[in-house]
Amino acid sequence: MRVITCLFTEHNLWFVLLAAIMCVVGATITVRLYRLVVSAQGSARLGWAFLAAVCAGSAIWTTHFIAMLGYEPGVPVRLDSGLTIASGLIAIAGSGAAFLIAGVHRSRIMQAIAGAAFGLTVAAMHFTGMFAYRVDGIVSWDMNYVASAIALSVAFGAAALYVAPNWSGGWRAMVPSLLLVAGIVSLHFTGMAAFLVEPLAGIEPGAESPAFTAMAIAVAIAGFLILGTGVATYLIEQRMREASEDKLRHMALHDPLTGLPNRTSFYARLDARLDGPQSDQTAVAAIDLNRFKEINDSWGHAAGDQVLIALAERLRRFDGGRHFAARLGGDEFCMILKTGDERELQDLVQALELEFNRPVQCGALEATTGASIGIAIYPRDGAERDSLVRNADLAMYKAKADPLTTICFYDSELGDAVRERRQLANDLRNAIEKGELSLHYQVQTSIETGDIRGYEALLRWKHPKRGNIPPAQFIPLAEANGLILQLGDWVLRRACLDAAGWPEGLKVAVNLSAIQLTHIGLPQQIHQVLIETGLPPVRLEIELTETALIKDKAQSLHIMRQIKALGVSIALDDFGTGYSSLDTLRAFPFDKIKMDKSFTDELKTDQRSLAVVRAVLALAKSLGIPVLAEGIETVEQLELLRLEHCDEGQGYLLGRPAPKDVVNRLGARIEVGGASPAASAPARRA
Repeated sequence: MRVITCLFTEHNLWFVLLAAIMCVVGATITVRLYRLVVSAQGSARLGWAFLAAVCAGSAIWTTHFIAMLGYEPGVPVRLDSGLTIASGLIAIAGSGAAFLIAGVHRSRIMQAIAGAAFGLTVAAMHFTGMFAYRVDGIVSWDMNYVASAIALSVAFGAAALYVAPNWSGGWRAMVPSLLLVAGIVSLHFTGMAAFLVEPLAGIEPGAESPAFTAMAIAVAIAGFLILGTGVATYLIEQRMREASEDKLRHMALHDPLTGLPNRTSFYARLDARLDGPQSDQTAVAAIDLNRFKEINDSWGHAAGDQVLIALAERLRRFDGGRHFAARLGGDEFCMILKTGDERELQDLVQALELEFNRPVQCGALEATTGASIGIAIYPRDGAERDSLVRNADLAMYKAKADPLTTICFYDSELGDAVRERRQLANDLRNAIEKGELSLHYQVQTSIETGDIRGYEALLRWKHPKRGNIPPAQFIPLAEANGLILQLGDWVLRRACLDAAGWPEGLKVAVNLSAIQLTHIGLPQQIHQVLIETGLPPVRLEIELTETALIKDKAQSLHIMRQIKALGVSIALDDFGTGYSSLDTLRAFPFDKIKMDKSFTDELKTDQRSLAVVRAVLALAKSLGIPVLAEGIETVEQLELLRLEHCDEGQGYLLGRPAPKDVVNRLGARIEVGGASPAASAPARRA
């Protein structure tokens, strides 16, 4: 009851109102800054703790000072400047200490303890300020009210800092501020109720009201300026944080080069689309550029980046920006097409194909990439996001594998074929690891004498369930799934090891793929294998196709020269097919030409084939390069090649591919009359 009487009868209510406004504003700002203290790290925590302490101390002190100026004890009043200043410093220092305790020790208990310390700070500031309040009268204190004031301040302070970090959304965000206001107000007016003044006889009552009013307003203005600084700092920091978060969010969801949404953003958008009311009007287009690697290799990665940026802008604006495009990585893009009508999809995808077929101008570069596009329609081709995207990819890979097709719509048969290829690729990987592969060897002889010159190593795979898998099926599979280098290393090592046990002078020929030839460590690998197996370099022959050479002529020539420097010979395989460029024979240092089987097959029936064979043999003789004819299967073919002075031969007539133990039983010569010691060997066609 005394508290109510003190408030309404002993205070100027205008001062009380001004103090209340200051208290509410200050408490609100303090709580917001306090949350930043709790969430900050390192030196940032110290900075926010200092700012929060200044704002909190200023709010507490100005609230107390203005309310004190509004107190009317009925006697003249003076203020001790030293204690008044000390009370303000206590408010700032104590608040800072409390906030640091809560910030460093982030447990809920320590936050409550920090709140209690803040309440004690408010009490210490208040009673220090009261001792600075000098009156001409006899002062006495009601210790019950003093204890109650301190208890209320501690309780409300502990509650405020305890809930502030977690109560930050909606209406609950104001609860910590209101608790602080309650603590400050209850402390002040309960403490004032404990302050009893008995005027001295003969002393005139009252203080100089206009001066106190001006002082109260000045203090309020100073307090608001300090609080305003805190507010401005808080708002600037919040804006910077929001801008930083926006930037980080954009970086997390967009491709840094093209600015298109990335894979994460694409999946989120597709999920939202499939969960929406228009999910049945959705298709996914998987896009892979066809000639992007050529642009990178020919013009450099900077030009490649410019092409990607230009194409991304076309996708962004495609069909008026109606659809959603994303870059998944490298030269792969994906689009959500917002239609399920197949006729409209056909028109859209054809228009999309035209965008990729239009030249891209980048400075002096004009490039046309083209693209392979696979389409999957929801829900027919996939009832959920992952299967829909996967099937669009399958359709795209089908389009990429067919040189005459650039657009492919998914169908179930396509999925079955791709899944079978993937299973076979996994089986091949296991076969390499488990040693299920083997080498067969086909003899190569002198056509003139029948002397065995060497053997070509041919890889064989007997699948435990599917039986023999032809090389024409599993070699491209190895190339497409990144297994060819591992496979090639095994073949080279196995062939050299087997050949090391053959009679001196016999060579072993090993085929290399285009991917192996682009591997810069190939010469070192060959050298290491020769050292480990003990095979002399002159007994190893590497067979290359012209297709493998033209991918990067300069790099191929460099690697070939390194291989020849080891003493290893190099043969041009399948000559007469593919490009068969005379420039290849001129530019590359071949030791042998292997004439393709297709010419040998038609020697007897096609005069043009015979003319080509004669031309090849004449050309090779003028260049000083021996020629080996492949695919000799009849005595007539052998006799014609002998008459044309072909150097070496290989084919079923001379010997079928056979395992190592059969090859080891062969003599030094194959009788050219038709019989062959290896003819009965249980081997298959290469």
